[in-house]
Amino acid sequence: MKRNIPRLGDENKLRNACEYALLNGGKRIRPLIVMMTARALGHGLDVFEACLSVEYFHTASLIADDLPCMDNDDTRRCKPALHKMYGETVALLASYALISAGYEKIFQSVQVLSRQKEPFRNRSNEACMVALDAATRCAGISGATGGQFKDLFPEERSLEAILDVIYKKTVTLFEIAFVFGWVFGGGPLDEIEGIRDAAFSFGMAFQIADDIGDVYQDDKESLNIAHFLGKEGAMKRFEEEIETFASKMKKLGMLNPEFQQTIDLLIDHAKGS
Repeated sequence: MKRNIPRLGDENKLRNACEYALLNGGKRIRPLIVMMTARALGHGLDVFEACLSVEYFHTASLIADDLPCMDNDDTRRCKPALHKMYGETVALLASYALISAGYEKIFQSVQVLSRQKEPFRNRSNEACMVALDAATRCAGISGATGGQFKDLFPEERSLEAILDVIYKKTVTLFEIAFVFGWVFGGGPLDEIEGIRDAAFSFGMAFQIADDIGDVYQDDKESLNIAHFLGKEGAMKRFEEEIETFASKMKKLGMLNPEFQQTIDLLIDHAKGS
């Protein structure tokens, strides 16, 4: 990411804001999933640009979520939120810039794929369409944007509503990561639904584990599934989702040691909460 900062544009306050947001810590789980998915496929294809695309989209969503008109958070990863450092106007523009940069990285990912050996080179146009479909659908009203709206303005507090918000706010960005790893890592495009299904279960398990950890911090009226189901009920739902994820990845031939370790770490996180 450091090497790619200059490619965002000329150095100025806006680019500095983008750099601050991108290099402000974080676990980089989504770009790691892109890499892990590609490695599990075993074709040795370069997916670095796709990793950056996913991280740009995710960072843009965090910037927007922290704004005073949204979640009104002053900190992000134990550091001042972007709008506290650069002001709301620059923060909003930085989120726009990173969304655009995310789409640019899709284009560059397609270019990388088009330079690969057969049969991967011939599928670059179809891969582009699949990647664009995932990014636009998962980021829009049916995805992260709609999820943030429903989180801010919940119509009801039901299990169905909570699962809908989890899907739109969390699962969709994981879906982009798994799909990008599959598409640009050389996975069969006619089996894309399989990796999407696996991404759904992983994203659900990930957010439920987070909710279990935040159960004593979140407001009782928040859409935290551990408040609704209780900690034990949420843990049971987590176990169902993580087992389903493992089963789906095994069926795809993707349950390698890296993904098994990821599953184990997520289980430890949920149980340690």
